[in-house]
Amino acid sequence: MGDPDLEELRRQRLAQLQSQYGGDSKNEDSQKLKEEQARAQEDAKNSILTQILDQSARARLNTLMLGKPEKGKLVENMLIRMAQTGQICTKIGETELINLLENVSAQTQKKSSVKFDRRRAALDSDDEDF
Repeated sequence: MGDPDLEELRRQRLAQLQSQYGGDSKNEDSQKLKEEQARAQEDAKNSILTQILDQSARARLNTLMLGKPEKGKLVENMLIRMAQTGQICTKIGETELINLLENVSAQTQKKSSVKFDRRRAALDSDDEDF
């Protein structure tokens, strides 16, 4: 499902929702419309993920979403973007998803190091007797 297909689905759903609610700009109606749009967008995202991931990879992504939601959303959005641009041609298995997660972790992980300046530590004023 490419980007134009997704946009067409969104437009059709938006037109359906607007005709259903009569296009009123009341607070309740606009809130319901926003909820329906969010639900439609979530459904489209799930359908794309179902098309590009096999069951084991989908289960691993769901497990990641439970443990680390921000990282899971990042990987989910990256997979959708890759599918929309045509970088993913076949279904991704669990091993490919693991490799992708390792690459994402390596890129986002901050490396910290602690350096000690031993010369300054040796000249500490607390050692002096008064």
